[in-house]
Amino acid sequence: MNLSEYLIGDSLQSFRQYKGLSVKELAEGICSEEELISFEKEKAYPRLETLNQLAGRMNIDLTYFFNIASKSAINYSTAVMQLINKHKRNWNYQAIYEIVQKELENPVFQPVMLRQFLVWHQGICVFYLENDFDKAIQLLHGALDLTNEKRVNLSEREVEILASIAILYKDMNHYMDAIAMLKKALNDLEKLPHILESRGKVRILFGLSQALTEVGEFQESLVYCKKGIDICIHEEIQYLFANLHYQSGENYIKLGNQEKGIEFLQKAIYILQLQKNDKFIQIIESEMEKLLNKC
Repeated sequence: MNLSEYLIGDSLQSFRQYKGLSVKELAEGICSEEELISFEKEKAYPRLETLNQLAGRMNIDLTYFFNIASKSAINYSTAVMQLINKHKRNWNYQAIYEIVQKELENPVFQPVMLRQFLVWHQGICVFYLENDFDKAIQLLHGALDLTNEKRVNLSEREVEILASIAILYKDMNHYMDAIAMLKKALNDLEKLPHILESRGKVRILFGLSQALTEVGEFQESLVYCKKGIDICIHEEIQYLFANLHYQSGENYIKLGNQEKGIEFLQKAIYILQLQKNDKFIQIIESEMEKLLNKC
């Protein structure tokens, strides 16, 4: 059997930590601590008999261990994350929460980057489903701490988590705090040599535009709306495309340019019609009526 075809190191470490065992406790009588560390770092591979003994001490069937360690398990975690992202785009936090609760104890999700993804979305769900701002912020900061306690040279994932924290502050009407964090997130993102997921940047730009509108900075909000719209067009993505048009329309109306404001609001409705998003169309039409009645 070629053990290099399996994620032996990650799986060993994940199961050991999941079972609450130290390196010394797991290795005792089976191999040296140094050998176990080298197995976990995949600098060396254990003999099959050694691996069987390690699995036995963790009360794990060796067949189950290989099923988890199989590189096809990566496909499972990827599929779960894609499903969570799909629900996030539709603001279906209940569905996300159910997935997160199910997977938090799954050994497949114990590696740091995968666990961070779950804790990040757990924090978002706690806010929107339980209305617990403090617990949500604690979870989101905990997710960041898993990879970057000092908050320096943030990765793309870490920037997105920071943006999630900022958006929760915005939703709690702490607009100036939200603006400061979102501008930092945008600055950190633009320092990266390459961005893998443009939706994250669009999310930051939209959050900034919303917060700026709330504090009366309509012109600055429009700048970020335009940047977000340009990315959507250039990258051919629909995510928040209608929302950015709505935000632009709101800004123009509040600046006294009703004609241009209505133009953007109607574009937002047209985009939503193409997307067959009847629920959001009703929301925009209701908000549009309120805006125009204030003029």
